[in-house]
Amino acid sequence: MEEINSVANRFDTIVVGGGIAGLTSAAYLSRSGHRVLLIEKNRELGGLVNSFTHNGFHFDAGVRALEDAGIIFPMLKELNIQLDVVKSPVSLGIEDEIIDIETISDLQKYRGLLLKFFPESEADIDSVLKIVRRVMKHMDVLYGIENPVFKDLKKDREFLFKKLLPWLPKFIFTVGKINRMNMPVEDYLKTIVKNPSLNDIISQHFFKNTPAFFALSYFSLYLDYFYPKGGVSKLCDALKEKILEMGGEIKTETKIIEVLPGISLLKDQNLAEYKYQNLIWAADLKTLYKIIDLQGVGDKIKVKLDETKIKMLKNRGCDSVFSLFLEIDEPLESFGKIANGHFFYTPSKQGLGETHRSELDYLLRNFESVKKEQIISWTHKFTKLNTYEISIPGLKDSQLVPEGKTGMIISLLAEYDLFKKIQTAGWLSEFVQELENCIIDVISQSVYPMLKDKIIGRFSFSPLSIESRVGSSEGAIVGWSFEKAMPVINKIQFSDRSVLTPVPSIFQAGQWAYSPAGVPMSILTGRLAAKKCTLARVVDLDDFCGN
Repeated sequence: MEEINSVANRFDTIVVGGGIAGLTSAAYLSRSGHRVLLIEKNRELGGLVNSFTHNGFHFDAGVRALEDAGIIFPMLKELNIQLDVVKSPVSLGIEDEIIDIETISDLQKYRGLLLKFFPESEADIDSVLKIVRRVMKHMDVLYGIENPVFKDLKKDREFLFKKLLPWLPKFIFTVGKINRMNMPVEDYLKTIVKNPSLNDIISQHFFKNTPAFFALSYFSLYLDYFYPKGGVSKLCDALKEKILEMGGEIKTETKIIEVLPGISLLKDQNLAEYKYQNLIWAADLKTLYKIIDLQGVGDKIKVKLDETKIKMLKNRGCDSVFSLFLEIDEPLESFGKIANGHFFYTPSKQGLGETHRSELDYLLRNFESVKKEQIISWTHKFTKLNTYEISIPGLKDSQLVPEGKTGMIISLLAEYDLFKKIQTAGWLSEFVQELENCIIDVISQSVYPMLKDKIIGRFSFSPLSIESRVGSSEGAIVGWSFEKAMPVINKIQFSDRSVLTPVPSIFQAGQWAYSPAGVPMSILTGRLAAKKCTLARVVDLDDFCGN
């Protein structure tokens, strides 16, 4: 793109990060008449809400399906975006037993599934499912109405008086219940479940130390999943088109390397400069605090920035994932007879135990003295006992795969530090190939016996791939680790504050702005940041500039 002149390089708002949060912010600001520039470091937009094709097979690079959570559909409606979607039903499986989840009554199927493998734990299973039902009721309240952030309350008086006001007391009561379930799900379940393997089977596909409420709301999410026809990237494509339609500007393959809030200026990798009145940072927050230049910033704000920077940089991203992409010479029908196109599968009822905790910690702490064979041995155990998220896009939309063939994505939670250490040691390619082989062996010897001999193409994304492509520190996919105190807002009742930074003209949005933050919360923070930019904010310039 030809470099634009300095006058044209001035914007009401610049949004950095073209993922779902940045796209949301830019769409709303464009609609409000702001002169907006969205800057993305990659050629394509979408971040972890992205899709691609390879040899005629369509794959989703990040999330495998979407959940509305009272946010996505109201956002689409408010922006007048039409998106063709289908339900994305979930299957659950342990060893040779698989169930489909379609309605809340299928909790009984889940009970039967757990009871088959843990008959001695019937009372504990019933206690857990009682809590799951209670959490589902809380979720019904939490997302029971269209999120008011996406409503014009001055015009929609019916929504205000008939829905929002009666809902608010229920919401406040429910938030109190949620906060009482803030302990890590593994610890929470230990107070209920005596069998450690049963505890693992219920909890091991969640991120380490996920708060119990959010973990045990998984059944509600299963019922809420939907899939845009053409792939999850269609959501981002629609927002991109809306931004351009309303006069917003988008600049890709542009990496911001310096932020100078004292003079409201950004610099990119080519040293091009961009002036802004407001900045929305919808990219990795660690990156923002690494490249921010405090020259010209007032002392009070400088102190707050330094404090925030320390908090951000000493924390780390949440768990990452390893995803294996398979191109298979076998028709969709063969796989559709076994499970739905969104499938959570555990090949062994034994569970991971300490495999993904103390055993992995030992390998990482003693990496210099650990033999390669020990890591390979651990990898074999890790893949046999894990829980996999398996996605087959063609079972959701048959147009996404060549006729008579199947594309499959197999994912499992993965530790960034392990991949990083192995990369430094110089045998990453060997490790990735071994990991791919292990996954294929496990899945072929269990749920999909036809798989192994029919693979005609394969490749994978590791936590390092995610960090490189998306720019997400530690390859994290939902923001901050739950194993430390959060450096950002993580209580739903304070989500409106999650977009604020120490600099009055800079706002943050996306998965790093609120934790836990999936697609709906990224959209919500994108919308909240845009609202802040459209409001007239009184800024004490003397304090800000230090005059």
